[in-house]
Amino acid sequence: MWAVIEQLRDKPVPVFRLYGETSVWPTPDLIHCESIASRSRLHDWEIRPHRHGDLVQLLYVQSGAAELEVEGRVTSIREASLQVTPALAVHGFRFAEDVQGWVLSMGLPLAEQLGRLLESSVLEQPGCFVVGEGRRHLDSLFESIDSEYAQQSPGRDLMLQSLLNVLLVWLSRQALAQSRAETSQQDRGVEHVQAFARLLERDFRLHRPIEHYAAALGISAAHLNALCRRLAGQSALQMIHQRLLLEAKRQLVYTTQTIQQVSDDLGFSEPAYFSRFFKRFAGMSPRAFREPR
Repeated sequence: MWAVIEQLRDKPVPVFRLYGETSVWPTPDLIHCESIASRSRLHDWEIRPHRHGDLVQLLYVQSGAAELEVEGRVTSIREASLQVTPALAVHGFRFAEDVQGWVLSMGLPLAEQLGRLLESSVLEQPGCFVVGEGRRHLDSLFESIDSEYAQQSPGRDLMLQSLLNVLLVWLSRQALAQSRAETSQQDRGVEHVQAFARLLERDFRLHRPIEHYAAALGISAAHLNALCRRLAGQSALQMIHQRLLLEAKRQLVYTTQTIQQVSDDLGFSEPAYFSRFFKRFAGMSPRAFREPR
């Protein structure tokens, strides 16, 4: 960490500022550590949206409620969580008065050096990580950073560097685990949509409701709809309608069946209903679609 300080000795020192401060950076270090309450209580427990061009911040909500808005995404915190706010990200926070936790701010040169050391981009993207079973470890880590930061004991720089390294390793592992979980969830979503398409191919003539397909897949109808919209670009009901429409067009073009026979074959209760369905989705009647153009 302090190799960065050495590199800056013969260069203009960046002027870092914290929220609400007009004075320069309050420490010779490239880090600043304070409790959430120490600054937020001065602003009625609300840090209005702002950005830092040269700071990366780690906000650890140890306990208490909070609402975190980073780059337009709002996260409501009800359990211990760690928020990464990269440089230039617009962010604002609202806290309950009983909130406990810390804000660790790092000068961008330090954050970039740590990222290179870890070969990780975790400090470059906004992210909120639920601490879960790691709370005792993270509590101890932040308490140690806060304590070491506040004093000038022998070996302070080395100790702070070591603690920051441990924190960033933990954070990188959390980001990797979250990424793998999201990939796994994406894969399961693809499997569900593919299975739905297979069931639809088999049963589209039966006009089954979405709930039937969802139950067969072991998920809710709302979840199936959300997956279809995200992965197929249309709702589950739209997929059902499009499959029926495709088959209707095929039969109208490639068979000599009457419109009533096509209607019966596709499971419609009466030809008039089939004609209304076809005109709604094809933009013309079955008879007009069949006529030579």
